[in-house]
Amino acid sequence: MNTALAFIGGIGGPEIIVIVLFVIVFFGAKKIPELARGLGKGIREFKDATKEIKDEIDDAGKHIDKK
Repeated sequence: MNTALAFIGGIGGPEIIVIVLFVIVFFGAKKIPELARGLGKGIREFKDATKEIKDEIDDAGKHIDKK
């Protein structure tokens, strides 16, 4: 299995189509862009927070090395 979604555990084309149709029916086509924006903002905030934590750890390590 050489697909971009292989990490999901074997979800194929038909399953993705069913999921997309379910999302469209459940949320409506007009609500999907709002959901995508919210998801994107959440992912961006998570990445920024993890980068900030990594930077703090790196700075603390540099500070310890100087002593």
